[in-house]
Amino acid sequence: MRRYDIDWLRVIAIGLLLIYHVAIGFQSWGAMIGFITTSKPWTALWTPMAMLNLWRIPLLFFVSGMGVYFAMQKRNWKQLIFERTLRILLPFVFGMFAIVPLHLLVWRYYYKMQLLYTYSPGHLWFLANIFAYVILLSPILFYLKKNEDGKIVQVIKKLFSAPFGLLIVISAFLAEAFIVKPVPYELYAMTGHGFFLGLLAFFLGFCFVLSGDAFWQMLVRLRWLFLPIAIGLFVLRMNYFGMNTPVYLIVLESQVWIFSVLAFGNKYLNQPGKVLRYLSPAAYPVYILHMLFLYLGSALIFPLAIPVQIQFILVLLFTLSGCMISYEIIKRVKWLGFLFGMKLNSTEK
Repeated sequence: MRRYDIDWLRVIAIGLLLIYHVAIGFQSWGAMIGFITTSKPWTALWTPMAMLNLWRIPLLFFVSGMGVYFAMQKRNWKQLIFERTLRILLPFVFGMFAIVPLHLLVWRYYYKMQLLYTYSPGHLWFLANIFAYVILLSPILFYLKKNEDGKIVQVIKKLFSAPFGLLIVISAFLAEAFIVKPVPYELYAMTGHGFFLGLLAFFLGFCFVLSGDAFWQMLVRLRWLFLPIAIGLFVLRMNYFGMNTPVYLIVLESQVWIFSVLAFGNKYLNQPGKVLRYLSPAAYPVYILHMLFLYLGSALIFPLAIPVQIQFILVLLFTLSGCMISYEIIKRVKWLGFLFGMKLNSTEK
């Protein structure tokens, strides 16, 4: 059975990633992490960014683990690894050598640096992590899938059918944070923290779907508890603790946001539609390409003497338009779709 809410959450998470990356160009610290930044920062953007940055990447890891569960329905372990090699590893390698260097050239040109070809995983580090998780966890995932009536899976289903299971999830992420000691917590890209947090989220996302309807029904029942708790923790972090927020509160807020998004998504987004059918296959190419168009748009628009709010809208529209026009080309050229991780045929799950 296809889960349209999971497809929607993947699309939404990629959309939030694109908007968040555009917003980085309007923060004074953006240049320190290799973004083209405007000379007129828009500091008010930091409030929604601070809310998103604790859970947007972990959510993608959870959703990726859920996706693997469905990919395993009609595949053995060899077929899964072959399919993930084509759809994850190949686009990662292609992007690292052919896409990321282009936006690095734009960055060097804008800041009047020597124009050099520099290959780098860049924002595609996420794909490398996901492929590693598939390789590392496949024996466990296939064992669980093939033994859904076994004792271990029954224990998993029982745990995640009640709120107590969510405490186990939170405890797992707390343990990761206390062991790895990430500073800051939301630095996921190409860090040990990002790898281990992603590994946990990927595996637990798989377990959530494995647990069946009881888990999702429990989440939906508690959705109006999760949301105010998440908002309350965010307000507390922004107005009281600030940069000194204890890691246990950061982990708690991150996970409660994710529970809330999963719950509301399951309640309201689990239905097909023309918009989803169009956007779902576009998400992957947009993710791979968006930094190139973001840097091009930033280089063209930031020098203009216009209000910073207009700059933001224009850069966002330029980035999104560039990505969607490129997608329209990619989906019509089979070998291009192959390089951008698109499904080999429209019926593939």
